[in-house]
Amino acid sequence: MVKVAVIGVGAFGREHARVYSEVGTSDVAFICDIDESRGRPVAEHYGANYVSDYRELIGQVEAASVTVPTESHATIASELLKAGIALLVEKPIARTTEEADMIIEASRQSGSVLQVGHLERFNPAVMAAARITTQPRFFEAHRLSVFTPRSLDIDVVMDLMVHDIDVLLSLVKSDVTEVRAAGVPILTPRIDIANARIEFANGCVANLTASRVSAERVRKLRFFQPGEYVSIDYAVQEAAVVSVKPRPKGRPEFESRLLAIEQSEPLRLEIESFLSAIQGAPVKVTGEDGKRALALAIDVTERIREHAAKAGVSLTS
Repeated sequence: MVKVAVIGVGAFGREHARVYSEVGTSDVAFICDIDESRGRPVAEHYGANYVSDYRELIGQVEAASVTVPTESHATIASELLKAGIALLVEKPIARTTEEADMIIEASRQSGSVLQVGHLERFNPAVMAAARITTQPRFFEAHRLSVFTPRSLDIDVVMDLMVHDIDVLLSLVKSDVTEVRAAGVPILTPRIDIANARIEFANGCVANLTASRVSAERVRKLRFFQPGEYVSIDYAVQEAAVVSVKPRPKGRPEFESRLLAIEQSEPLRLEIESFLSAIQGAPVKVTGEDGKRALALAIDVTERIREHAAKAGVSLTS
């Protein structure tokens, strides 16, 4: 049993604690939150110890999930990794690539496992589609959410679009050559709706849209590759493929099929992967993966700011 801690038990942190308690290979030994009124009840629920200072975890646990606001990732993660604690750090890995480098270097120096919480990589539909991906040429993603008061310390690019950015980068094995983007604030001073057009050196193009002020919840990704069209619905964990088969005469033949998928909770798969990495298995979403997604998300945000400035729109950093 791996002794683990969850640092930050807001809505998502509580889900981490729940899954750790269910997987059977980990023991929720500590709950850490600066707000005792929030952290202590969670600790009592899981029979864990409560602490308000993450430094008290050093020497007490083998692993931890860092589910605090992004602004605190670099400080907490660097110190705990240097102390030998394996970490699952929620996305985005940090606020800046320099902070990401701090975290990655701390992991490298100590040899402690570092995994970044890009949850959609563990969506069974994404994993099934990844197995049949060849040379994708065009992507289109829509990630729309109704407004909630969570994650308002970051904009919609870092909150939502970064999920699709990470999946995109995991499927396209090529460097980004150009980014164009636009976005607007609606209910907050930050970017609430964003669209990005991303071009790669190999000719692949991606069009990503994210909104956190929509009337409905949509989580879909589509891509085209030679002879095939692949459609992923993250929410229902379904992936469909339409194959085009040329015929000597007449119209080509179209064949549609659903990929075989064993549905499961992505967070559970992510945490199981993290716990396996502690035992020596490969890390599926590395610190470098997290940094690459962060760097592209920052680039998208900068292009949006340039576009907004030309239009005379003010955005909060």
